[in-house]
Amino acid sequence: MPDTAAPRLIAIGETMALVAPARPEPLATTQDVRLLIGGAESNVAIHAAQLGIPTAWVSAVGDDALGVRVRDEVASHGVDVRWVTTDAHAPTGVYFKDPGRGVLYYRRGSAASAMTPDTVAAVPLERADLVHVSGITPALSSGCAALIDSVIDRVAAGDGILSFDVNHRAALWQPGAAAPALLSLARRADVVFVGLDEADGLWGTTDADAVRALLPEPALLVIKDGDIGATEYARDHGTDVRTFVPAIRTEVVEAVGAGDAFAAGYLAAHLNGSTAVERLLAGHRRAHLVLQSTGDLLPDETPLTPADETPHTA
Repeated sequence: MPDTAAPRLIAIGETMALVAPARPEPLATTQDVRLLIGGAESNVAIHAAQLGIPTAWVSAVGDDALGVRVRDEVASHGVDVRWVTTDAHAPTGVYFKDPGRGVLYYRRGSAASAMTPDTVAAVPLERADLVHVSGITPALSSGCAALIDSVIDRVAAGDGILSFDVNHRAALWQPGAAAPALLSLARRADVVFVGLDEADGLWGTTDADAVRALLPEPALLVIKDGDIGATEYARDHGTDVRTFVPAIRTEVVEAVGAGDAFAAGYLAAHLNGSTAVERLLAGHRRAHLVLQSTGDLLPDETPLTPADETPHTA
């Protein structure tokens, strides 16, 4: 890609080294593990690149072997990593997957947590079609919170759109701080992804319509309801159009990472001019594949499987 080219999608956020059991079994008893990578925003960039969208990932890694591995792995999937910086004074974060029991994070003081608006000063955010961020980044540090504010303001000044995945990680926030901060950020985005259970825990909204009433600002609001399905609210000439598409029946191995896959499938379809039903179905298809793996990512050229559900518009 020429140095003057701006990727269609730019994703910004921390990626860590990921240790996961080689088979779907508890971390405490497994004998074999895999060293992978994982990060919400780079996951979106990689999935989108695999779906044919030119993408870039922007972040910081430590000046260590894990940082090299993270950067090289993201790049190996066709993602532009020219704006990833290396911090000689802070390490690359690490986390562990414990299938069926969640994840264990070791990210405090990581290189990515030291990011600031200067990290993206040279990134052509205003020229991208879409910039994707999540609610994880502003929780990492005050500098990272300022970074997200700067990104939102810069994207708003251009012709592209800002995608925001709420991605609430309770352990990263001080008590009571997450709900107002994430609500404020979501209201400034053009496309918002949020889980229904996540919205309930943050804001006490128990159904999709209540979430939309709380978040009327985004042009596209996508509310995910686990294995039930996803609902999109889209403004169309002053009218809010509601579309629901059921999830694909899946035998789940590990749920972590499926939300990123859904977002990437949805965003890639949106950038390609797809309809609401097609956007949601594309998200479900990508999530369906990740749910059947212990990793966050898929091999390149993974075939998509068709959904066997009927979409509904209301």
